[in-house]
Amino acid sequence: MNIHEFQGKQILKQFGVAVPAGEVAHTPEEAYEAAQRIKAETGARTWAVKAQIHAGGRGKGGGVKIARSLDEVKTFAKEILGMTLVTHQTGPEGKRVHKILIEQGIYYPGESDPQEFYMSILLNRETGKNLIMYSTEGGMDIETVAEKTPHLIFREDIDPNTGILPFQARRIAFNLGLSGQAFKQMVKFATSLYQAYEKSDSSLFEINPVFKTSDNLIIAADAKVNIDDNALYRHANYAAMRDLNEEDPAEVEAGKFNLNFIKLDGNVGCMVNGAGLAMATMDIIKLSGGEPANFLDVGGTANAQTVEAGFRIILKDPSVKAILINIFGGIVRCDRVAEGVVEAYRTIGHINIPVIVRLQGTNAEEAKVLIDGSGLEVHSAITLQEAASKVKELVN
Repeated sequence: MNIHEFQGKQILKQFGVAVPAGEVAHTPEEAYEAAQRIKAETGARTWAVKAQIHAGGRGKGGGVKIARSLDEVKTFAKEILGMTLVTHQTGPEGKRVHKILIEQGIYYPGESDPQEFYMSILLNRETGKNLIMYSTEGGMDIETVAEKTPHLIFREDIDPNTGILPFQARRIAFNLGLSGQAFKQMVKFATSLYQAYEKSDSSLFEINPVFKTSDNLIIAADAKVNIDDNALYRHANYAAMRDLNEEDPAEVEAGKFNLNFIKLDGNVGCMVNGAGLAMATMDIIKLSGGEPANFLDVGGTANAQTVEAGFRIILKDPSVKAILINIFGGIVRCDRVAEGVVEAYRTIGHINIPVIVRLQGTNAEEAKVLIDGSGLEVHSAITLQEAASKVKELVN
């Protein structure tokens, strides 16, 4: 589950990670009042006004501005709130800004050469350990750093059984070229950041940049935090942070029916049971010259209602020119899926795109009888290759 920067920083702060003082605002007036409170609390003379959307590259898109007066805070808030912010992660359609973060300025006046670092934590699936990836080149796209100067990216594998060890935190500070008080602060920062990652059951932390002030404080100037969906039952307070405005409406609707759905850019809708079979189905569609429009796993407990819901979600995508239903009946019974297909046709009405159905496994014969006797214009297939060929033929 993605969360906003201000929410991520709330989590970091709970575990002792230093973050700038900040408040979220929904109107220019709230932004002005927040800046006043931050000034009274910290003595801040500048403020960062940051759009809060689930995407990176906000600064390049005009979603982050530095205000040098309270009036500027209000002016920038008016400009950013309500704008459609387009970044390399939003796509050309962009995302509408509903809230902003007003934050204490951490670039001290007269500071000519501030230091910025990059640091992220994620699971290294090759080693089965957590990985801290860090670099001296903060404030930049890490992909660019990896491409042009890969020797400036460092890695530290952390055994989840022991957690981050003192010598590893010291090695991180050393590789970043720090000494004295800044060295000690970075050791504390890296240790606290890893503890926050582990105890919050996150799947990704990305701090870009980690900022070193001229008086050797180490601060998380930004925070991208992803919480593991499978662990949300342990963190009701994190689950409450979910912002449905930032998520694809089709994916939100699919979640209501316990469907695993991800929208893609193709023209063939897929409805499959099992993630592995879904991936294979998408591959065979591409090999046959089509493009999958979605990943949709109805799961092992699919019934007529979930199949109908899947149909409705797929049909909302105007780019879909055909639907391929590929079900292997193991736990789920093929006749139940067939009932869902028939019911979807009856309740949705005429479906004016071809539907190809491949049902194999438990009660497959009964399923074929149901579909053949329904009078529906459904194209049946036996093998996966045959199904893909029918998709290609019908789409073309």
